[in-house]
Amino acid sequence: MVRVLKAVVPVIAMVVVAAGCSSSEGKDERRLTELRENYCTQLGTWQNARNAADTDPPDPSGYDEVGAVAHDAFRAMRPLRDETVGEGRTLAEATVAAVNNKDSEAEGRVVQYCADSGFETLTR
Repeated sequence: MVRVLKAVVPVIAMVVVAAGCSSSEGKDERRLTELRENYCTQLGTWQNARNAADTDPPDPSGYDEVGAVAHDAFRAMRPLRDETVGEGRTLAEATVAAVNNKDSEAEGRVVQYCADSGFETLTR
């Protein structure tokens, strides 16, 4: 009986540790997916606001809706800022270039990032 317990206890301990790790990994992956979805949603909202601003007359109150929406996209990007989007660029660099500098190549990279993350329908 003692011999069986000596063999079983380490096995049970390994199963508990492994189960804890996979549970944590699942939560981390779920959180990363949520962050990516939020970023892509905010990016798509910015694209829509920018496109509408290109066709609408300026707001007489001076309110910059596109700037406010861009701020939301930047805020959503922060936890993901170091993810790569190709050619040595990070998501942060590409987002800034797309939003602030109207860099269409950078915008294409962040849109592709969203597509690769499974959220292609959230952007244009």
